[in-house]
Amino acid sequence: MKIHHEGYKIIFITTLVVAILGYLCYQFIPNDYTKSFLLVCLAIELVWTISFFRVPARETLEIKNAIVSAADGKVVTIEEVEETEYFKGKCLMISVFMSPFNVHVNWYPMNGKVSYTQYHPGKYLAAYNPKSSTLNERNTVVVTNNEGKSVLMRQIAGVMARRIISYAKKGDVARQGGEFGIIRFGSRVDFFMPTDVKLEVKIGDKVKAKQSVLARF
Repeated sequence: MKIHHEGYKIIFITTLVVAILGYLCYQFIPNDYTKSFLLVCLAIELVWTISFFRVPARETLEIKNAIVSAADGKVVTIEEVEETEYFKGKCLMISVFMSPFNVHVNWYPMNGKVSYTQYHPGKYLAAYNPKSSTLNERNTVVVTNNEGKSVLMRQIAGVMARRIISYAKKGDVARQGGEFGIIRFGSRVDFFMPTDVKLEVKIGDKVKAKQSVLARF
């Protein structure tokens, strides 16, 4: 397992702040129980920050005609919706909620080319709120395969998330399991796909990026 480079600065700042606060606690708090409690809390905060930016050494299961999850998390929504940004029609939407304890790196769900990208500034509603898909800060990436079938992924910021990072650019070659971005802290990824796909998950399922199949063409 390695640490994502987008986390280096945050981890450095957190380590510095934790070290300073830890020193102040040790020097100026006389009660041993209070001191120990605060020091443990600071240590937990540092460990959590480091673990948030972890990138697991995970094998990519390249599966033909499969739409593999781009994110770790829990399936919270499966429904037919009207997608107005790119498809402009009926789509099947699968939403994966990423808690602050999940891996937050995002990977391409299938092979193809990036046919569309668009960043949208917005609010920071709770990521599980249905309105977050259209009101929150978000970034849209569409991958189209050789057969002309497309999947739209929408990275959505949550209450804690304050920055969506995407490396995908229109015309890029997308390889199933290849990294295209990361969302800092709790968030969500919505997947929009044709309504005639064969669904492979249900609400409540926990999925792993690069390995769990959401649906098949």
